[in-house]
Amino acid sequence: MKKLFGTKNMKKTTKDSFITYAMVILVFLVVQIMVGTGSMSSLLQGLLVPLCIYSIAAIGLNLCVGYLGELSLGHAGFMCVGAFSSAFFTKYMADTGMNEILRFVIALIIGTLMAALFGLLIGIPVLRLRGDYLAIVTLAFGEIIKNVMNVLYIVKDKDGLHFSMSDAASLNMAEEGTFLINGPKGIIGTPHQSTFTIGVILILVSLFVVYNLVNSRSGRAIMAIRDNRIAAESVGIPITKFKLMAFTLSAAIAGMGGVLYAHNLSTLTALPANFGYNMSIMLLVFVVLGGMGSFRGSIIAAVLLTMLPEVLRGLSDYRMLIYAVVLIAMMLFNWAPKAIEWRQRHSLKDMFTKKTKGVQ
Repeated sequence: MKKLFGTKNMKKTTKDSFITYAMVILVFLVVQIMVGTGSMSSLLQGLLVPLCIYSIAAIGLNLCVGYLGELSLGHAGFMCVGAFSSAFFTKYMADTGMNEILRFVIALIIGTLMAALFGLLIGIPVLRLRGDYLAIVTLAFGEIIKNVMNVLYIVKDKDGLHFSMSDAASLNMAEEGTFLINGPKGIIGTPHQSTFTIGVILILVSLFVVYNLVNSRSGRAIMAIRDNRIAAESVGIPITKFKLMAFTLSAAIAGMGGVLYAHNLSTLTALPANFGYNMSIMLLVFVVLGGMGSFRGSIIAAVLLTMLPEVLRGLSDYRMLIYAVVLIAMMLFNWAPKAIEWRQRHSLKDMFTKKTKGVQ
């Protein structure tokens, strides 16, 4: 019986993952056709890469919130780490003649690994605790890393690298020196290498990683910890190990989104609007509205809620009112008990079953 239940559950999750992959690929093909035929406005074309960025970050946060069951309010901080570490490498290697594609791939790896490292360093002490400590610490981390980047100066000249956290004048750089990180001005001149195609590839890579994790033995252990920590601990599941695994991977995926973000802008700054508290809350909204534990829902919520304010920009007086109404409607549709019952009653599977019985 257990074997049968496990087989059915595995088939269900496999089917769900393939539907998500197919949805992403189908949207990509439709967008490419629309762009090729000129039927998509320049405004929407400018939103394509941000849609990928927020989708990737939402996937990573959903792994932490939806599957691990821990509230993180600092995922914008992990995006900031990934963005600045990758942009720093790209800027440093700009004059070396390195192949641009190879440079971007290495920058992507560096940004992802640096975000994972910070997630590991934060998770080691905090994930041993219980309650809301993780939310408080990640919130503090996001604010700290943002403020550190605003006071960090790094210059490259013939003598090497010079660091300062006070002002640019204290660096004593040579005349031919160039700023790699210029305090509040950030990193200037990052090559524009992020494209919609790369963004979709990274979304598929993120989905592949998280689906393989949650469908594995480690993923079942993570969900067991989320559902009942005491019961999981009583059967010998190492709580800290699996929580740290999920949180580190979640931070790494957020860092991947940060790399895409950094290479979509010519100037990267750590302003509050970019990597502040509001960004983390926005990602959390994507996860909650899309459904905690539903990666496909996180992508859909990220796309809809990112596009909606821009599409409604012509309705200047009512734009945010309509946005708020849509948020409330999505929340009720996803979480209200009556709405859940209605969706189950009118699902395609149930309708097909009823029609089959009627024919018989």
